[in-house]
Amino acid sequence: MSRIILDIETSGADFDSLEPAIQSYLLRWVEAPEDVQKVKESLSFYPVTAEIIALGMLNPDSNKGRVYFQSPAQKITSFEEDGIVYESASENEIIADFWNIIKSYDKIVTFNGRSFDCPFIMIRSAVNRIKPSKDLLPNRYSDIHIDLFDQLSFYGASKRKFSLDIWCRTLGIKSPKSDGITGYDVKGLFMSEKYMDIARYCAGDLRATRELLFVWENFIRFYP
Repeated sequence: MSRIILDIETSGADFDSLEPAIQSYLLRWVEAPEDVQKVKESLSFYPVTAEIIALGMLNPDSNKGRVYFQSPAQKITSFEEDGIVYESASENEIIADFWNIIKSYDKIVTFNGRSFDCPFIMIRSAVNRIKPSKDLLPNRYSDIHIDLFDQLSFYGASKRKFSLDIWCRTLGIKSPKSDGITGYDVKGLFMSEKYMDIARYCAGDLRATRELLFVWENFIRFYP
């Protein structure tokens, strides 16, 4: 059965650009002044205050894929690098192309995709008035969506849950964070017009998830 790895990168809006009602809601439980900054720094992680600025898909079996990314201040021509096609597009175009591609795959593979990537895509699709072509969140225990974050915590049975970075470092996989970029840096890179840094970081997440998938399949998942 065909399968595809999915990953997104997001960037939050400027807090002052949000409607007063939204600002008020986000700050309603803030008590200390320093917590205001924490709220502002968290905007990239909510689909009501952020956009998808990069979306990557990688076939783990062919090792071929595609990364769509926003580059509003630059014109970047589509190109291929190490088996991945990079293509600049608006958020609307990114989401539309995603749904057109994903419908032909039988299985989805993510790391924390059930909690973050897939709900984010669903909400941003609604914002852009684009109808989904596939159920990204089927039964949690099916193999239609393999979320490695779930699998490696044994569906929450483990007391501690770990990031993709920690799993990669533990299992000898090149971590996408080893180049000094994390999800918290993406908005700053976007504001600095370092669009290709974000796109390649997204590709790094895809490749790391692919390697983690193979370790899980061969050495952790058990079939009698």
